[in-house]
Amino acid sequence: RMKNTTLCYIHNDRGQTLLLHRVKKENDLNHDKWVGIGGKFEDGESPEECMCREALEETGLTLHNPQLRGIVTFVSNEWDNEYMFLFTCTQFSGELTECKEGNLEWVAKDKVCDLPIWEGDKIFFRLLNENVPFFSLKLSYEGDKLVSAVLNGEALEL
Repeated sequence: RMKNTTLCYIHNDRGQTLLLHRVKKENDLNHDKWVGIGGKFEDGESPEECMCREALEETGLTLHNPQLRGIVTFVSNEWDNEYMFLFTCTQFSGELTECKEGNLEWVAKDKVCDLPIWEGDKIFFRLLNENVPFFSLKLSYEGDKLVSAVLNGEALEL
């Protein structure tokens, strides 16, 4: 059974991306990783509704016109498999609030991949930065090791 989730990279006008350093939740598969904002769908939500709700809950920010950029399929031998709807957003309002899942921080876009992030996240962050049109990316993990990546049906070299 696949779970449905969202993830958004919120970008400000200073060339920074809002990231969440996941350090506060127990039994968190993302523990100590830096990730975008997002979470699981609630019953009956569209991807946009889920993304906007999660952003408001986690950051205090209201997203305006989030852009759906791709779908990422995660397959794992340890965790639930999932379909993740990947967004970016440059228009938002409100003030950052504290997040119960970790620490929020604006990070220079060119420094994101220097942080402890998932190997697969580096692939889709690069695709987003290169403005690749809507894409489908399948990432397969054994534990926390990325073992395969397939972009639009074509295997990528790791």
